Amino acid sequence: MTRSLGTYPIKSFDDFRNVAQLYQYSRAILTALELDLFTAIGARTRPIAALARRLRADQRGLDILCRNLAALGLLVKRGSSYGNTPLVRTELNRRSPAYRGAYLDLITNHWHDFTQLTDSVRSGKPLDADEPESPVWRRSFTWAMHHRSREQAQTVARFLDLRRARTLLDLGGGPGTYAMAFLSANPALRTTVADRPAALKVAREIAATHPAKARLSFAPLDFMSDPLPGNYDVVWLSNIIHIYAPAQNVGLFRKIYKALTPGGRLLIHDAFLTDRQGLYPIDTTAFALTMLLFTDTGNTYASRDVMRWLRKAGYRHVRLLTGMGKRKDGENALIEGRR
Repeated sequence: MTRSLGTYPIKSFDDFRNVAQLYQYSRAILTALELDLFTAIGARTRPIAALARRLRADQRGLDILCRNLAALGLLVKRGSSYGNTPLVRTELNRRSPAYRGAYLDLITNHWHDFTQLTDSVRSGKPLDADEPESPVWRRSFTWAMHHRSREQAQTVARFLDLRRARTLLDLGGGPGTYAMAFLSANPALRTTVADRPAALKVAREIAATHPAKARLSFAPLDFMSDPLPGNYDVVWLSNIIHIYAPAQNVGLFRKIYKALTPGGRLLIHDAFLTDRQGLYPIDTTAFALTMLLFTDTGNTYASRDVMRWLRKAGYRHVRLLTGMGKRKDGENALIEGRR
């Protein structure tokens, strides 16, 4: 892989140029998804002429695209033919059971959204700020989160020791991916997924074939305005706090505190900034741009600030849990606070 795919921090004009032009690789990948190129190739190695006919694309244009995808490591080039790598053949191929279609659609849609970043920086407001959220969008987004999180959920479930817990609330749990992973790893555990009704429809579909579905329940609610049902040994809060401002998060932590059993644990899973200046991991800083585009108050936060908010909300034994997996972004850590 060439150095141009990771030249930061920027120290020279060449570095600047290399990073500023990374959109070329993103656009090539998105064009491949829009053409459904990876599905068309499938498990075979296909000559470029035949592939162009299959996709009704110009042969020269498609060859240039495929050559770039091969340079990125997504395709394998053999003479004038191209095949999929194992990753592409499974997770980017519409005919594969492992296909991550909803998440790929989300990434593709973000291309246009990010062309409006300048407007959001000027106004401080998200895109479509005055438009109500549709159930169709929520359903699509919830499936995307499942496709994004399914392996990570298993990693987290193996990492956390929940043997003493009997009840867990997956708050804002969307598709219930984490709740179901916890059930699989802990036979004595019962979980509740709480979220909006449109999200829970997806969770119910996914849970329908889960071996532990009898230990899974659902609570339709808006957790920022509605009271939380019941009391729990563990509350799992994954990828939620980046949606809200600091004061809102402190208020949410206090609400969760009241729903915990004595000695109960709040576990926060998110993308945390870890350096003193609040710049790195760079993926976490970049994610704040997404929050600017799609939320009224969202941002990404330093782990030390989140820990301070927990103490302010009354939690004790607040600590950062690391070493969970191989991910390099902020999602390789958890923050825990106890009642």
